[in-house]
Amino acid sequence: MKYTQLGRTGLKVSRLVLGTMNFGPQTDEADSHAIMDSALDAGINYFDTANVYGWGENKGRTEEIIGSWFAKSAAHRDKTVLATKVYGNMAADGEAWPNHDKLSAVNIRRAVDASLKRLQTDYIDIYQFHHVDRATPFEEIWQAIDTLVQQGKILYAGSSNFPGYKIAQANEIAARRGGTIGLVSEQCLYNLAERRAEMEVIPAAQEYGLGVIPWSPLHGGLLGGVIKKEAQGGRRASGRAADTLKDPAKRAQIQSYEDLLEKHGLEPGEAALAWLLTRPGVTGPIVGPRTAEQLDSAIRAVDLELTEELLAGLDEIFPGPGPSPEAFAW
Repeated sequence: MKYTQLGRTGLKVSRLVLGTMNFGPQTDEADSHAIMDSALDAGINYFDTANVYGWGENKGRTEEIIGSWFAKSAAHRDKTVLATKVYGNMAADGEAWPNHDKLSAVNIRRAVDASLKRLQTDYIDIYQFHHVDRATPFEEIWQAIDTLVQQGKILYAGSSNFPGYKIAQANEIAARRGGTIGLVSEQCLYNLAERRAEMEVIPAAQEYGLGVIPWSPLHGGLLGGVIKKEAQGGRRASGRAADTLKDPAKRAQIQSYEDLLEKHGLEPGEAALAWLLTRPGVTGPIVGPRTAEQLDSAIRAVDLELTEELLAGLDEIFPGPGPSPEAFAW
């Protein structure tokens, strides 16, 4: 495994991030533990989750699965850089009450204590804001985060799904206040088929020293060889990928992508991950394996070298928007 610094921090993290969103809803506890064992054995030390994972009436279940894995061995927690998120409403269905969600100081305090209990740990390495909260000023958010850092409950703060201007606003206010060092990472939707983050989110993250953590690196399976798998009688596309393939132009684009990688003798999913690892500012993409085999495939991407010819071909099929303001002005 290869490692890098997380943004401007001294924290060393793996170039792949283990996403755990499938733990509980699609992968049972025993298999989830086995995947975490394999990830740690492979050198992946950065695990990502969120308090709402498990979804619906099972919100919090994913954190509980990670917590039971930590309880098996002190070495598990010691070797893991743990990231979780706050924003979603964690009240039981039908029991939601004001202040049970978003980023008010009262909800941050409540949510971090609940996550620590589920995760069976006394601290979280990176506590991430799962979405922007337009109603809560960053002065209040940073006051809450400062308190958690002083209490030893969290070490760093990160963002997810933030636009570029909110990254700038958050860190400018943190700098004016003193105390915490501000945001150290941004999780954003970023992959070959969805490159809008290149316009402002990634430049803002680079300017302020945030590590970029792309989520959905295969764009809901669309970049994982979906057409080839269908032709071979494998798992059919579903959700966003299936909807996209109904568009003849989009299907032709994905077919061109798969044809190009077949020409170079590469697996589409591995190439899509390897492409992200070549992108400026990217710390490492989040991979969310449902099985051990999917994890093995993701790990191979770390050592995959993409030629200049292939990179140019990928840019031709999936052209990025270009930097702003040139992308929409001059």
